[in-house]
Amino acid sequence: QVHVVESGGGLVQAGGSLRLSCAASGTIFNINAMGWYRQASGKERALVATFTSGGSTIYADPVKGRFIISRDSAKNTVYLQMNSLKLEDTAVYYCKADITYAPGGGQLRLRDPAVWGQGTQVTVSS
Repeated sequence: QVHVVESGGGLVQAGGSLRLSCAASGTIFNINAMGWYRQASGKERALVATFTSGGSTIYADPVKGRFIISRDSAKNTVYLQMNSLKLEDTAVYYCKADITYAPGGGQLRLRDPAVWGQGTQVTVSS
């Protein structure tokens, strides 16, 4: 089994910054892709930023120039540095990973393309 756990959410004033972390754990063989999504109240979950399987990054238009995704491969962790936060950034932020893992630590390889975390709330106040 593999899991991802987010941390770092909270309450921040508009214009401020927050840094989210997402750590993957388990019998990981390879993290193929990993990134961030968000879901605001009454809206569908949407991509924020992600590392693709090819190692490139994709950002949603609303966050370009303000958010930065980074990673520490040795720690199986991705980060989301959020700057110049706006009221409309308020949402639950979810980490999603595409992970190849080894059940029981054996030779078998399985892939779960959608390992989701439980989410972390980010609230931006005026």
